[in-house]
Amino acid sequence: MTAADITPGAARLLRWAGADPAGERAARARVADALRAGARPPRPVPGPLRGAVVTTAARALDDLAAAPVRRVPPGGPRPVALLLPGQGSQHHGMATGLYREEPVFRAAVDQVLEAWESEGEAIRADWFAARAEAAVPIDDARRAQPLLFAVDYGLGRLLLSWGVTPTEVLGHSAGEVVAAALAGVFTVTEAVAVVRGRVRAAAAVPPGGMLAVSASPDELAPYLSGQVAVAAVNAVRRTMLAGPSDELAAVAARLARDGMTLRPVAATSPFHSPAMEPAVAAAERAFDARPRPARFPVRSGYTGRPLTAREAGSARFWARQLADTVHFGPALAALLDGGDRLLVECGPGRVLSSLALRQPAVGAGGARS
Repeated sequence: MTAADITPGAARLLRWAGADPAGERAARARVADALRAGARPPRPVPGPLRGAVVTTAARALDDLAAAPVRRVPPGGPRPVALLLPGQGSQHHGMATGLYREEPVFRAAVDQVLEAWESEGEAIRADWFAARAEAAVPIDDARRAQPLLFAVDYGLGRLLLSWGVTPTEVLGHSAGEVVAAALAGVFTVTEAVAVVRGRVRAAAAVPPGGMLAVSASPDELAPYLSGQVAVAAVNAVRRTMLAGPSDELAAVAARLARDGMTLRPVAATSPFHSPAMEPAVAAAERAFDARPRPARFPVRSGYTGRPLTAREAGSARFWARQLADTVHFGPALAALLDGGDRLLVECGPGRVLSSLALRQPAVGAGGARS
């Protein structure tokens, strides 16, 4: 990549390494010389002293000069695991600046929106529209789900283009479909078809919502009634509830009266609750994919295990995710049991990063988020 290949604000990754302090300084100088000449920075020669910085063309020289260097431990750099968020992480205008400035991200997002065919331009228009002018609000599943997929996938493709090869990927709810697409289990067209089928099926379900509560599932059990259920177990005493609007509001009022800490999640559908059962059959009928072997493991947030070939090809497995509980916390704990990991949230916001910080392995310093 040369300076002419990117727009002035586009994100880029610079890397260099050296065998000792003098070698590191010389390698950093060679990168600076290439930037001044508008040439491609040299590929780093492996060495224990390494530096890296994400920057832009306008700031590259300053950021390069100020970037710290670190010594890689004898075992090599930490393996990277990507965390891909789902419904609730979306926000108005998310990543639109990155779309304008970063060609790799933009190309990946365009690929996703093109796979939505006639709906793609309406999704794009609402993404860039002023909040009051969007035809469909961002928290509606018809916008949140496609745009979260596009942003998560675009960020994943950007990281891969920088040479980051994850040892594992873990998605939360709809993020699991993105994880499968990044790993090559599904093509983008197939993954979008899975999301489209689920969104259309969910649209037929009466309105509902989701609620984050600082309590364990056992503590919340006495409050559950009707179709309100545990939607996600995200971390220790970090649980989400979901259900139809009126029933969920009644449960929220009881929790508040009893002094529970809670907040609504940005959703207009009761995902991961019994209220979504009518949508499961429709989503199952809409499934049309021919999965391929994964390029890197996809850990399911529903089973806690790496995705199997049988699950990947099961229409029932993907459709059931609309109504089944997400076990992100236990799945992340199982991922961290596999050894030291650098956790990278690959989506808008820091929802999954904040949940990861509640994991004992992260808090003890055995992994970083």
